[in-house]
Amino acid sequence: MADLTTLFANKIRCPNPFWLASGPPANCADQVIRAFDAGWGGAVWKTLGVPITNVSSRYSSVDLNGQRMMGLNNIELITDRTLEVNLREIEEVKKRYPDNAVIASLMVDSTREAWHEIVERSEGAGADGLELNFGCPHGMSERGMGSAVGQVPQYCSMITEWVKEVAKTPVLVKLTPNITDIRPVAHAAKQGGADGLSAINTINSITGIDLDTFVPRPNVDGKSAHGGYCGPAVKPIALHMIQQIAEVGLPVSGIGGVSNWRDAAEFILLGCQSIQLCTAPMHWGFRIVEDMIDGLKNWMDEKGFRTIDDFRGLSLPNVKEWKNLNLNYKIIAKIHPEKCIGCDLCYIACEDGAHQCIHVDPLPPRLTVTPIPKLDGPIPATPIKIPRVDEEECVGCNLCALVCPVENCITMERVDHGIPSESWEQRSA
Repeated sequence: MADLTTLFANKIRCPNPFWLASGPPANCADQVIRAFDAGWGGAVWKTLGVPITNVSSRYSSVDLNGQRMMGLNNIELITDRTLEVNLREIEEVKKRYPDNAVIASLMVDSTREAWHEIVERSEGAGADGLELNFGCPHGMSERGMGSAVGQVPQYCSMITEWVKEVAKTPVLVKLTPNITDIRPVAHAAKQGGADGLSAINTINSITGIDLDTFVPRPNVDGKSAHGGYCGPAVKPIALHMIQQIAEVGLPVSGIGGVSNWRDAAEFILLGCQSIQLCTAPMHWGFRIVEDMIDGLKNWMDEKGFRTIDDFRGLSLPNVKEWKNLNLNYKIIAKIHPEKCIGCDLCYIACEDGAHQCIHVDPLPPRLTVTPIPKLDGPIPATPIKIPRVDEEECVGCNLCALVCPVENCITMERVDHGIPSESWEQRSA
């Protein structure tokens, strides 16, 4: 039976890798207690600092083909509750749930004294670790905090050093994706003494504009502001950046669009030691962790993995620079007639958007007219045109298989057998 027990940065132990990310679901003790009762392994408390005043409304979303909240945008800031209340609740939760991880997310003014004070008070309340919020892309960045720090490697390193001067628990630096290259800041965090990284924070966004009022969403008394984008839509960006920072060599807590156990497994395959979720529990509630635990355990049993460390990072060697990919690898599309429904989507996509190698031949004359059925007999099937792949012209781009609505109707078959591998770098040498 798979064991999901997690040891983050060799010090933070919890029953599984699923943590609530710092945000609305981890705003107070009542929520974190209910999450732990549901099975969550840890929680990163909503960011502590000088309490702010939030606006109303705060959220907007992007829906896709009937799926609600494919992407979620928020303009909510850090905690609006006093530091004293939050610390008292952290202490209460840790006493009741000593085996679960409670991480304090922190954000204060960029002075050594302010950081020393909040670190000491957070650890005094029993926090298992600290997450430095260098990623918030709105509101707080206008005050010289959040991504205003995370976009400048020198600031990131300097504040991390201040924290490490007094911290006794592991220090995680939460990175912003709103940057040209995330790696320099990740290296700066390591230089400052960070024990781990959290990535990614939310992405700058405006999700849409009301075409009647002309006000972007969310509407705050006729005005709006850019916010932080999260949810399933950002997962590909998060996976890329997780892979990028793997070179730093620090433990990583992965964040960004995780909605189910499959997503979590992908983040772990790229090296993550824990997984943080925010949008998914906001959408579906805390009980989703039950399916994530069962799903990940079942998959691990199927693959023969006993612990998370058995498969953590296995995908990293498979990510290469483009110049190192095999130029002689060749696949072509194969359409399986018995599964084809004659929708012609593959033909349209290939003809208009790809390489014009799928054709639809006319039906033979004897099949062009559907017989009129007898009133007392079965209705004969209407003949359909089966698209045909010109194998000489097919470049193996996959587009036809991606748009086909029938699973495995179009498969990609390898045809380069016996041809030696050769990369662009080798060919250019």
